[in-house]
Amino acid sequence: MTVDAPDDTRTRILRAALDLFAEHGYQRTSLRQIGERLRLTKAAILYHFPAKEHLLAALVEPLLADLEALLDRAGGLPAERARRVVLEGWVDTMLAHRRPLGMLFHDIALITRGDTYHRLMGIAMRANDLIAGPDAGRRERVRAVQAVAACSDPVVFFTDVPDEVLRADMLDGVHRLLDGVPPSGAGAPADGGASRGRRRPGRPRAMSPEQVETARRMHAEGSHSADEIAAALGVSRATVYRHLDAASAQ
Repeated sequence: MTVDAPDDTRTRILRAALDLFAEHGYQRTSLRQIGERLRLTKAAILYHFPAKEHLLAALVEPLLADLEALLDRAGGLPAERARRVVLEGWVDTMLAHRRPLGMLFHDIALITRGDTYHRLMGIAMRANDLIAGPDAGRRERVRAVQAVAACSDPVVFFTDVPDEVLRADMLDGVHRLLDGVPPSGAGAPADGGASRGRRRPGRPRAMSPEQVETARRMHAEGSHSADEIAAALGVSRATVYRHLDAASAQ
């Protein structure tokens, strides 16, 4: 449920169910509790949703429908363009459905049965194929599976990170995975590689293109200071200023 829908009884039931599932979990929430919150009888709930599982399916439906629409749109594009559209669209869809995803994370076993599970698996397989590309080998297909996870999992683990910041970080990570982009500002190690894998102290001295775009947008909105932008993106204030100054000089 990501957009305002007409305030009919069915919509009110779904909103209350999502709130209660998020607070107490699906298993510990009864139809009676949902009815009490809305001052409806259990029979009134059952009129719209014959079983509690139907509530879950209805809450997940917008997410599944949006993912299917994304894959349909990308399916007719050239391979490289399709891959980019799927990656960016997948992140945007996950962020748009953060609340239902959080609910599913706590009760993930609920989708391992029935039509919802098979539909979700079909969506994932289609995404994997489009990201891996035609004639992909085993390694490319493995990375495609990893990419889908990279475009999904952070949404439920970093609930306190603003959408625009998390989006930039997620896309930065998945492009590093698929394109082999080295860490920003990192060149060949002076010790011939002996230090590879060890984290350098301090904050990164450069930002990915996605992070640069996010920093510039946040600055243009006028609602974030340079310190706040730097903290959100995990870089130094000097790094933020350097990229903002470069943008103004263009």
